[in-house]
Amino acid sequence: MSVETLTFGCRLNAYESEVMKAEAEKAGVGDTLIVNTCAVTAEAVRQARQAIRKARRDDPQRRIIVTGCAAQTEARSFGEMEEVDLVIGNADKMKAESYRPIAFGVKLNDKVQVNDIMSVRETAGHLIDGLDGRARAFVQVQNGCDHRCTFCIIPYGRGPSRSVPMGAVVEQMKRLVGNGYRELVLTGVDITSYGGDLPGQPSLGRLVQAILRHIPDLPRLRISSIDSIEADQALYDAIASDRRLMPHLHLSLQSGDDMILKRMKRRHLRADTLEFVSKVRALRPEIVFGADIIAGFPTETDAMFENSLGIVAEADLTFLHVFPYSPRQGTPAARMPQVSRRVAKERAAKLRTRGDQQYNAFCERRNGMVESVLVERDGVGRTEQFVPIAVPGHAPGEIVPVRVTGRSAEGLVGESIRTAA
Repeated sequence: MSVETLTFGCRLNAYESEVMKAEAEKAGVGDTLIVNTCAVTAEAVRQARQAIRKARRDDPQRRIIVTGCAAQTEARSFGEMEEVDLVIGNADKMKAESYRPIAFGVKLNDKVQVNDIMSVRETAGHLIDGLDGRARAFVQVQNGCDHRCTFCIIPYGRGPSRSVPMGAVVEQMKRLVGNGYRELVLTGVDITSYGGDLPGQPSLGRLVQAILRHIPDLPRLRISSIDSIEADQALYDAIASDRRLMPHLHLSLQSGDDMILKRMKRRHLRADTLEFVSKVRALRPEIVFGADIIAGFPTETDAMFENSLGIVAEADLTFLHVFPYSPRQGTPAARMPQVSRRVAKERAAKLRTRGDQQYNAFCERRNGMVESVLVERDGVGRTEQFVPIAVPGHAPGEIVPVRVTGRSAEGLVGESIRTAA
């Protein structure tokens, strides 16, 4: 009689699923599946519905609770699914009281318990002991988004931007380090907007500096996806001055073409991205960059796509997350002249191929080098640049020096360097 979670979407969802599981158990819930949905694409919503139906077929007696971004934006449609027992909105999914009707068998007049996300003004600093079976833990420092990119429905699923106070973040991270976690990842929906709603408007850079200053025994700190146009001087200073901040940043790039970026209503242009990576590399030459790129955005011509393809090498991006554009009902981009689905998929495939070439070239350059590796599980760890590396013979949570000896299908292979006792 346990609570299980099924998570779709981003790293933030993975973190929140752990909190929800703990809160549901605190409320006394048992034999229940919590489905934490994603609304980024129509395909993600379809997959969630398919998983819900399968879960009901596999275990007809287990209760199913649906929450997350798709549950917020399409609450009624999930509520109409006969397999679903309760729909909880994003604003309430991490509160124990939201699960008590299920725990006590209360008959609800309406199984859809979803409020207006736009009225939410606070993000609680939820404390968890860590994520099961992982050497790293994610720490949510921000939620929501105040921007209105034309392709994105997430602000309507997450609400306005709101931040966890710095003191609460530091205390949570101290607790996680005390529980043995060697690497912590700052995460949020629009993390570089951190602090705009807090007294004094502290920035992401100031938060990073505070964490590194007040938690000297934290070995490794990472930042999840950032919007480079919002990077502040304090963040640049942290990147330059403290090697515990890992040399890997994932950019919310979306396109390498200026016209498409304007039609997306992004706040940066191609030159801004190139300037950012150049400036950061001057501060930390070993740093690597990843990026999200959408292929086949409405009105994208072959020439515009070539600009996206070209920026991969020009900015020397190592990790690509590529998405063929798919329209989300209710967004401005869905009303723009569409690129055919076939063309979008073809362009996405070309971007992935270019990304694979970049990644492989980076891995080849690491051969023979010594990496600091955080061991995660089953003899596999991550380098500081987040490349997976096989290094058998070490327990999860160890940080060991490893000499790269070759390649694997996923990344690198290495052997640990034994130090004299």
